[in-house]
Amino acid sequence: MPRQKEVILGVTGSIAAYKACEIINGLRKRHINVTVVMTKEAQEFITPLALQALSANKVICDLFTPAEHASPAHISLAEKADLVLIAPATANVVAKLACGIADDALTCLALSTRAPVVIACAMNEKMFKHKITSENIARLKKLGYRFVGPKVGHLVCGGRGMGHLADVAEIVKEAIKNLK
Repeated sequence: MPRQKEVILGVTGSIAAYKACEIINGLRKRHINVTVVMTKEAQEFITPLALQALSANKVICDLFTPAEHASPAHISLAEKADLVLIAPATANVVAKLACGIADDALTCLALSTRAPVVIACAMNEKMFKHKITSENIARLKKLGYRFVGPKVGHLVCGGRGMGHLADVAEIVKEAIKNLK
């Protein structure tokens, strides 16, 4: 019997963080194990308890979450991951990854894994289209990171524009396509 695939879902501080619930459900329906790693900012939008209940796994919220064995949690997750999916991904996390900054559990994990990393951006259109964000995304693509979305849609600022999180079905499809 083949081993169950493991997706590490990184959730960052975007209003779209609630979509992580739907992403977890979409992956679990396909018999994929999901472990969530949240940034401190993500916890302002959705609780670790909600994501733990849906994923049926402990949620990692910081670098100091006790690991189940000797290796730190972010390292053991990086090693067992078949895919790291960051959805939603803020401009802040994209910038940190592009610059190699590892100052929380999610960025440490993303920089430690050998698994494919798929990023689903969600941010204001001005942030998404900013030259620095564009350069950060281009750099990450050159390094092998994959992206899904964003799309044009309703933004928190009240208008419509590019930066809306891709549809959950599209994110799940891209995750499955990139599982190693």
